[in-house]
Amino acid sequence: MLRKAIFFIVGLLIIDQMLKIYIKTHFLLGEEVNMMGDWFRLNFIENEGMAFGLKWKGVTGKYVLSIFRIIAATGIFWYLSRIIREKKHPLYIFSIALIFAGAAGNIIDSIFYGLIFDSSSIYGSGADATSLFGGSYAGFLQGRVVDMLYFPMFHGHYPSWFPFNARDEFLFFRPVFNLADSYISIGVAVILVFQRKMFPKKNEPQAETTTEAPIQETEL
Repeated sequence: MLRKAIFFIVGLLIIDQMLKIYIKTHFLLGEEVNMMGDWFRLNFIENEGMAFGLKWKGVTGKYVLSIFRIIAATGIFWYLSRIIREKKHPLYIFSIALIFAGAAGNIIDSIFYGLIFDSSSIYGSGADATSLFGGSYAGFLQGRVVDMLYFPMFHGHYPSWFPFNARDEFLFFRPVFNLADSYISIGVAVILVFQRKMFPKKNEPQAETTTEAPIQETEL
C-alpha cells in the first residue's frame, strides 16, 4: 500500500509541477486567459506565502514559513506511513496522501523556483515570459509559489440589510490558487464528508447472557 501511495503522490506532483512550469514559462505576471467563459480563468500570479495568497512578510518570514512547511510535510508523511502500516481505511489513506502531495507541491516552489527561474515580467510591459534555467531571482527557500486557477463564479453586491459590508461589491471565488492547494482542500473535504465511513463506531459489547440449567425435581 505504501508503494501505491508513493506512486499516487508522485503522479500528483508531476501534474502540479507541469502546470506551474507551463504557466511560468508561457504567461506574464498578471496575464489572464478565459478557459470556460468568465467563470474559469487562468490568471498567473506569484504567492510569496501560504495558500490562497496569505503570507508572512520579509525574508525572515519566508524562511520561517518554508521551514515550517518542510517540518509539517515531514510529519504528514510520517503519519501517512503509520496509517498504512495500521491498515486504516483506504479512503483515509488516499485523503492524507492528497494533503501531503499538496504540501510537497508548494514546498518545491519555495525551494527551487527562485534558483531556476528569473523574475517574471509583468503583463503589458512588452517583455517575454521567463524561461526554465534562464536565471534566478531568489535564494534557497525564497522561491514564490505559482498560482493560476481562478474561479470568479458569482459577482454582485451585499444587500443593504447585511450586518457587514452592506452594499459593498463581492466576488466568489476571489482567491487564485494552484493544483497543490486544491489537493489539500480536497483531502480535507473527503475526510470531513466521509468520516463516518473512515472511522466507523465500534459496536458496544452486548451483555453476556447465561443460561441456567433447569432444576430437576426430586421425588420424595
